[in-house]
Amino acid sequence: MGLKEQLKEDVKTAMREKDVVKRDSVRAINTMIKQIEVDERRELSDEEIVKIIQKGIKQREEAIVQYQNAGRDDLVQKEQEQADVFKEYLPKQLSDEELETQLKTLITEIGAQTIKDIGKVMGQASKKFAGVADGKRINETAKKLLS
Repeated sequence: MGLKEQLKEDVKTAMREKDVVKRDSVRAINTMIKQIEVDERRELSDEEIVKIIQKGIKQREEAIVQYQNAGRDDLVQKEQEQADVFKEYLPKQLSDEELETQLKTLITEIGAQTIKDIGKVMGQASKKFAGVADGKRINETAKKLLS
């Protein structure tokens, strides 16, 4: 079953179980997918859907910071719950140790030596670790390894 079909089934299940948070979160994902499919007149692959979900998580995390600064704890909790549901649909994320080990191998393959080579490393790493580690974590780990 593809990710898109899984999302449709999960909306139905959440509605039956009266799980409002999950229902609304999955509907938000489906809305983002539908928007792109309608705009571009094409079906999205599972990899593209994962990228959309990652983008949704990032948006929610940015909103959480803004709500915390504004003292809106009720909205912080709502955004956090949605982000947690979004994360359920991502592939298993690499642990910090796994990411560091794989990045060391990649850096050796590329021949990167200093922090000046971060661009080469990030270009390859972003493709290799798409979906299993976010860009911020990759960047921080690569900088640590190159410095």
